[in-house]
Amino acid sequence: QVQVVESGGGLVQTGGSLRLSCAASGSISAINAMGWYRQAPGKQRELVAFITTSSVNYADSVRGRFTISSDSPGKMVYLQMSSLKLEDTGIYYCNVQGISRGSWNSYWGQGTQVTVSS
Repeated sequence: QVQVVESGGGLVQTGGSLRLSCAASGSISAINAMGWYRQAPGKQRELVAFITTSSVNYADSVRGRFTISSDSPGKMVYLQMSSLKLEDTGIYYCNVQGISRGSWNSYWGQGTQVTVSS
């Protein structure tokens, strides 16, 4: 059994900053990647940022404003969000890809709400 839990969401003004955290726990081992996705109202879930041992990737819409970092031994991933825009509003989900009980799988958290207002 694997648990993925996000925290740090909230209400911020445009131009403000917010830091999200995600913790993976349970039987997971050999984590391959960790990342953040978001779903805005009326839209599909989209990639925000993704990190492996050797690389990072950002959506064009957040590049230069958001920074992803990880503590893989501690099974943690963070998303530092700055210069927030109204378009950043949505539910942010943490995703972890790794091995649990000998099988590869992708694990999702329940999400944390981020609301940006003017």
